[in-house]
Amino acid sequence: MQDHVLLVTGGASGIGLAVVEAALAEGWRIAIMDLPGPGLEAARNRFDAAAVRCTGIDVSDESAVVAEIAAIEGEFGPLRGAVNSAGIGRDTAVLATTAEQFRRILDINVVGSFVVAREAARAMRGRDGAIVNISSVSGMKGNEGRAAYGASKAAVITMSQVMAVEFATLGVRVNVVAPGPIETPMVRETHTAEAREGWMQVVPMRRYGTPEEIASATLFLVDSSKSGFITGQTLSVDGGFTVAGLASGTSLAVNSEGFDPTRAH
Repeated sequence: MQDHVLLVTGGASGIGLAVVEAALAEGWRIAIMDLPGPGLEAARNRFDAAAVRCTGIDVSDESAVVAEIAAIEGEFGPLRGAVNSAGIGRDTAVLATTAEQFRRILDINVVGSFVVAREAARAMRGRDGAIVNISSVSGMKGNEGRAAYGASKAAVITMSQVMAVEFATLGVRVNVVAPGPIETPMVRETHTAEAREGWMQVVPMRRYGTPEEIASATLFLVDSSKSGFITGQTLSVDGGFTVAGLASGTSLAVNSEGFDPTRAH
């Protein structure tokens, strides 16, 4: 992959940064798009500029995204993959959510992913390219406090399905990774102790995931040698959250053989 570029939005922290690190280990060159600030500067100082291009961009700024993808193609190398990891979220009750907050979350999470994916597909036409959009289990379940965030992530899933159909003839696959609770800076900032306890009651594996686990799933979907006939799919990486049904708390904590799954990790 040394002659091909993987674009990662939100690549300066959290899941995006984990994708960058894992992709570098596989030999990709990386183009990071993230908001200007300390995180992006840290990434710029950390990585070799010959292998990682860092650009400060708000992904909802269409003209800036269009110009940057053209610059990547002209100055850095041909795109072969794109991962839309940039996103914002709020844990706010419906009655406390303003229209302005709702629009901003949709603008970043949906419109930003749309513009990046659209331009990446144009650049990758005929290259056996792949796009992975990062959604969330909150786009699949009615999680309390996630009206705006959940709506945006549900939109990402449906948008990706449409893109998968339309881009198939271009040779570009589009898939989705839907993380459950993951130990990222945004989650550490927004998940209270009460919220964490709530997740532990509904995640069968009884733990939060890691950014590295999301990165592994993402790169699987980017790599056409491993997932070349997979498109339009949503892969939940959530410790079993989206498939869990009714279960006794005690039977999940300690099974009939006395095995405590929380001690296995």
